Amino acid sequence: MRSLVNIGVGSDISIKDLALLIKDIVGFEGNIVFDTKPDGTFRKLMDVSKLNSFGWKASIGLKEGITSVYEQVKDQF
Repeated sequence: MRSLVNIGVGSDISIKDLALLIKDIVGFEGNIVFDTKPDGTFRKLMDVSKLNSFGWKASIGLKEGITSVYEQVKDQF
């Protein structure tokens, strides 16, 4: 029997904090305007206990991963 497995790290980050992290990584100097009215699911934290039970754990942090991908693609556009 097959079942779904969530892939993630078991921690979450707000959309605001993610946007500010990306802003810092890419060197964006403009302003980010946020719509502060609640919309959608408040929290989207994934349960990764099943994935961890298989011995898998993320080896790259979010900032490191975003930075790595950005460095690989920034000159392509």
